[in-house]
Amino acid sequence: MMKLEGRNETIITEFVLRGFGELQGLQILLFVIFLLIYIMTMAGNLTIIVLVVTDQNLHTPMYFFLGNLSCLETCYSSTILPRILTGLLNENEGVSVNGCIVQLLAFVFLAVTECYLLAAMSYDRYIAICHPLHYSALMNFKVCLQLVAGSWIGSLVIDTIFLIFMLQVTYCGYNVIEHFFCDFIPMMNLACSDASQVKLVSAVLASLSILPPFILTIASYAYIITTIVGIPSTTGRKKAFSTCSSHLIVVTIFYGSLTIVYLLQDNYELRILNKVLSVFYTILTPLVNPFIYSLRNKEVKEALRRGVNKCANCI
Repeated sequence: MMKLEGRNETIITEFVLRGFGELQGLQILLFVIFLLIYIMTMAGNLTIIVLVVTDQNLHTPMYFFLGNLSCLETCYSSTILPRILTGLLNENEGVSVNGCIVQLLAFVFLAVTECYLLAAMSYDRYIAICHPLHYSALMNFKVCLQLVAGSWIGSLVIDTIFLIFMLQVTYCGYNVIEHFFCDFIPMMNLACSDASQVKLVSAVLASLSILPPFILTIASYAYIITTIVGIPSTTGRKKAFSTCSSHLIVVTIFYGSLTIVYLLQDNYELRILNKVLSVFYTILTPLVNPFIYSLRNKEVKEALRRGVNKCANCI
């Protein structure tokens, strides 16, 4: 630690993540639960990636987006869960300020990319259901590649701007972050320099990152639902809805928990609720994505069966 020039406060060089410290006596149980979640998340998402890459029947726009989403979720989980597991084994272990900033930047980058990817997937479903005759022309490989590349690159630009302002913040005094990862609001609560500028910039960047894809997603599903309701046969309606219901579930979980957390007031009474809801979009969403898509999707299950049979024949 260093003294701040001309002031009585001590500059923080490392943070302590509080994690789930309020659940004393359950650390080992929580470690086992989160370790199993991490293993299942990695296994599920890596399986989707391998299937999408190797199975010719899954070389379609929908599965191209799904493969990218699974790749993102793999990185997402590896950003959050290893730190949680380490914290559960080594209580009050310090994390350097730079290490915390890196985790926050990785989280922001992946969360923003997920917002854009979910919007691209909703647009894909809109074209497939509302304009099926023009689907091949409107969602060709070039368009899909542009949408995916735009999601990753756009998020990288936002993350770079965010980094520039984050590096201007200094932290001093109390160094305990009341969270299980280095989130923006808990970090800003420990800032001793003027954080108003970075808060303003982060609010603008968050609006640009979340609102446009959210509005596009809502608009897409408004058109999709209108089109499905207009389908005369019950079988046709069920078939059309089944192609987008999995994506709708993921969008609801992700946006619902994310929105509630960042609309909640930052006070002590709501911090436990904040942590619980944060678990949904940081840990549970990456876990359930491959299972929602695979268990509810006949093509993925068929691809998995073919892959298992191929592996069995090679042994």
